[in-house]
Amino acid sequence: MSVLAVDAGTTGVTALVVTPDGAVAARGYQEFTQHFPRPGWVEHAPEEIWQATLEAVTQAVRAYGRDDLQAVGITNQRETVVLWDRETLASPRRAIVWQDRRTADVCTRLRDAGHEERVAQLTGLRLDPYFSGTKLAWLAEHEPHTWALVEQGRYAVGTVDSYLVARMTRGTWHVTDVSNACRTLLLDLTTGDWSDELCGLFGVPRDALPELVPNWGEVATTDPRVFAGLSLPVAGLAGDQQAALFGQTCFDPGDSKCTYGTGSFILTNTGSEMVRSDAGLLTTAAWRGPDQELTYALEGAIFVTGAAVQWLRDGLQVVGSAAETAAVASTVDDSEGVVFVPALTGLGAPHWDPHARGTIIGITRGTTRAHLVRATLEAIAFEVRDVLETMPSVASLRVDGGAAANDLLCQVQADQVRVPVDRPRTVETTGLGAAFLAGLGTGVWDSTDDLRETWQLDRSFTPQADQAAVDAAYARWTEAVRRSAGWAQV
Repeated sequence: MSVLAVDAGTTGVTALVVTPDGAVAARGYQEFTQHFPRPGWVEHAPEEIWQATLEAVTQAVRAYGRDDLQAVGITNQRETVVLWDRETLASPRRAIVWQDRRTADVCTRLRDAGHEERVAQLTGLRLDPYFSGTKLAWLAEHEPHTWALVEQGRYAVGTVDSYLVARMTRGTWHVTDVSNACRTLLLDLTTGDWSDELCGLFGVPRDALPELVPNWGEVATTDPRVFAGLSLPVAGLAGDQQAALFGQTCFDPGDSKCTYGTGSFILTNTGSEMVRSDAGLLTTAAWRGPDQELTYALEGAIFVTGAAVQWLRDGLQVVGSAAETAAVASTVDDSEGVVFVPALTGLGAPHWDPHARGTIIGITRGTTRAHLVRATLEAIAFEVRDVLETMPSVASLRVDGGAAANDLLCQVQADQVRVPVDRPRTVETTGLGAAFLAGLGTGVWDSTDDLRETWQLDRSFTPQADQAAVDAAYARWTEAVRRSAGWAQV
């Protein structure tokens, strides 16, 4: 008995086949295009996401076979909004991605009108372009002809998980879960249901939104005519960061993880308690089981980390691959005072400045590409420290995602946060979490205790660097962040 996981990320789709011992038996991957129609705008073509999903799944199934598959779990980039025709499943426009900053003015208007405190009370979030509700309000204002068909019921509205379920089932199901819904600014976090008050504030018809279902348990069935010949129960759904928390088996209050992806996301399980933060952290839903009990988390959302490495590779072409960064950065002992603030789409937690922009400070005639690459890896560690400085005490940090394979980054991270950084053998814990949810929903695993037994440590990185040098580097970072603030408004 094995489980298929679909991890629809920001830059590509990964498909994993996970066996009962938690091992990844087969894998497929397909990138899709990033569209940047204007500065600060980021879009994806939904059809390209769907085709990448089919290609990734086909690769994994070809390598493993289909007969042993019991279910499919889906995890996805959160906050990205998709519109599609309920009958044809075609999308009338490209999806607006979570990184997109076009709704900064919408947020300002709502804030100036005095709505932020009430929004934060209901959602645990803040008014920021990051979240889905502002994107939908922007669409209603700027594309009224498209929005009219949303209001008439012709177009469905959803996040990427909802869109993929619709495509996998030929439009039979329109569903999502609380971990995605709680990022839309439309969910009342206390009740775990859509809020009529918030839908009214953002002008979103509630009927256009998906049905809320548990994170595990059979909620739909794929149609083999459209989904790579597979008829499987869709038995697990979760936004990518909550899926990674689940995949890291962080089931107890206080358990924490950091996922290094396009951005980096630090989550701490707070159990049944909805902990509020006044230091820039988000209160969010982690998951909800078939018994309807909600588990909450505190989250620090960093918008650009892996995307900064991708920019080094594709934008500046100073490295040939992300894997090359560790070797290049290791040729120098430090960045020699160069600091890179990767605010390429503004700053997330704990600063929340949509007008900040990428900044490189400290360049001299002696600066080389190695110093810039090193500064990029250090920036990722600094950003994570920024978040952990505002969180309750963390005894250790479990890390995952592509960049977790970078030993230099993990060591710099441990030096900065002064606690052990633990890397599991399987760093693709986002997809692993989706598989765990689907397997828990179909009996592949009987309990979370069974899932805990699958977690295996690859390596623990302990703090080693001189504390004074570490703090001096962090002080330079803090000053560089201050100088990057509000640049888009200058």
